[in-house]
Order: sequence, then C-alpha cells, then structure tokens
Amino acid sequence: MGRLTDVVKNLLIINVIVFVGTMALPDSIKSMGNMFFPLSENFKPYQIISNMFMHADFQHLLFNMMTLFFLGPLVEQVLGAKRFLQLYFLSGFGAVILHMGIKWFEYQAIATGLDPVEISTVTSEGLAILNSGRNYRGELGELNYVLNGSILGASGAVYGVLIAFATLFPNMKLMLLIPPIPIKAKFLAIGLIALGLFSGVTGFQQGIAHWGHLGGAIVGFIMIKFIWKMQSLR
Repeated sequence: MGRLTDVVKNLLIINVIVFVGTMALPDSIKSMGNMFFPLSENFKPYQIISNMFMHADFQHLLFNMMTLFFLGPLVEQVLGAKRFLQLYFLSGFGAVILHMGIKWFEYQAIATGLDPVEISTVTSEGLAILNSGRNYRGELGELNYVLNGSILGASGAVYGVLIAFATLFPNMKLMLLIPPIPIKAKFLAIGLIALGLFSGVTGFQQGIAHWGHLGGAIVGFIMIKFIWKMQSLR
C-alpha cells in the first residue's frame, strides 16, 4: 500500500466519527440512519446516503475500514480523487438498488396473499416489534422483515472499491487474514462474488445484505471496465 490518499483518509474519518457518535443513541433513533424499504413508513430519502456511514458493530466497521485502508489508496491514485469519490458513492447506490430490487420482488410475492389491513398493521407496527426482539409468525413475519428490516454499512461502496482494485490490479497478491495465505486479487474477487451469489440465492449467512455487496461489486466493475475503460495494471 502507498501513502494514505485524501479521499480515503476522509472517508475513514467520517465513518469512524459516525460510528462513535451514534453508539450512545437508542436503537430506535440510530436505526433511522439505516436504509429502509421505500414502502416502509420508516423510509426517508436521506437514508440512501446515510446508510453508507452506519455500521452494526465494531467488527462490521473494522472489516470495511481495513479493506478501504489497504486497497483504496492505490485505486484513488489511479482514478484521481474525483473519480474515486464517484466510484465509492455509485457503488453504494448500486448496492441499495440491487438489494431493494430483490426485496421488491419478495414484497410482491408475499403481499399478494395478504389482506390490506394486515399489510397496514405490519407497516405501522412492525418496526417496534422487531426492535423488541420479536416478530409475527408466517407470512406476516416475512413481510415485516421486508418492510421494517434495514440495511446499513459501507460494504456496498467498499465492494465497489475492492472489485475496482481487482480489475485494475488482477495479479497483485493480497494477504488474507483467515487463513493467512496470499491470493491474487482477481481470484479473491471471483471467490467473494461466487460466495455472495450462493448466499443470496440460498439464504446462507442470513442477516448480511449479500445482494447489496453484489450490487456494489457490479457497479465497481462496470465503472472501471466500461465507463472509464481503464486497462488492467499488471
């Protein structure tokens, strides 16, 4: 890794400040920075951006910031500050779009079999029930997870940076933490995408926005390979 570049440094600082600053807030207030399903009463337009700076816990923050710290500077040096910032936020938007697109199909499949009164009840009361650690049974519970569940974290944006790195530097070796072995960036990217697809389709590792990760990765690849048409650096 080269020097810590300006945009990466500022993104690291903002994410850490937001995490520390929201630690003492009640979950009911802190969750309003998350991204809710657009038909939820808890959805606010600002969440499209604010969710990228929210993290569930320290481990969530640490993984994203370590990835950004080690891979981001080289990508920013190649792209420049303006393009890197575009890559980061567009990847974050791509994560939201793909995740919510999948949730829309889930919503349609569930809602068609329910009474409008039931849907209205879940819409207005469901978040409080989830925050209490409980949920409805059956289809109402599934609907509640769609309407009142939320996504948060810089993972979609960071996946865009990671895939951009692997596209630009496909043969550069990276050291994994577990297990501690070197692996070429292109193979790491392929493995993460394959795991994300498998998990998204099968429901493996629930509680993780796998489709959001894939959305960020897709945008990162498209921006490097087709929009900016940048060549791989060997």
